[in-house]
Amino acid sequence: MARLWLFIFGALAIMIFAANVLVFVPKAQLSRLSPPPGLNPYTGAQLIGRDVYIANGCIYCHSQQVRDAAITTDPERWGRPSVPADYVFDFPHLLGTMRTGPDLMNVGARLPDRAWHLAHLYNPRSLVKWSIMPSFPFLFEIRDRAFADEETVNLPPPYAAPPGKLIVATKEASRLVDYLLGMDHTYPIRPEDLVPTQDGM
Repeated sequence: MARLWLFIFGALAIMIFAANVLVFVPKAQLSRLSPPPGLNPYTGAQLIGRDVYIANGCIYCHSQQVRDAAITTDPERWGRPSVPADYVFDFPHLLGTMRTGPDLMNVGARLPDRAWHLAHLYNPRSLVKWSIMPSFPFLFEIRDRAFADEETVNLPPPYAAPPGKLIVATKEASRLVDYLLGMDHTYPIRPEDLVPTQDGM
């Protein structure tokens, strides 16, 4: 019986230690970070687009983190390595663990063309023949006309709308593009944008 209690207390102590090291200490450090100059809060439209991004599972194939050059070639393709201050306005964080598709940390700077993103969402293969990204046609409508505040998608044959019809982006598609275009972390970083050290507490 004494061994059972020893086992229970040992397991509990390990869990408390792990929770402190992996959750509470990092949270305390990161809560003191301020946004770097150049990082703006999400607009209302971008927040809606972020919800569409999450709801459609984009996080399962795209990461939002440029890893350090010491362990990967990420910076050669995607820009400077990410720092904790890049995520001050992100909740929940969408770092991602898979790279089935390209990293999106700076997609707004790399691909700033709104029409490209709308076409890519409707049918990725209309722009990138070898793409394995799924199409999201349910974020669009095929209609006879579009209203003045709506965005339409122009695609080359055989992906174009039927004759006399238009591919019209829904509000969800437009807001998702707002979110993607807002992903631009190319601003310079400062030492204070890194995780605060114990001395800085």
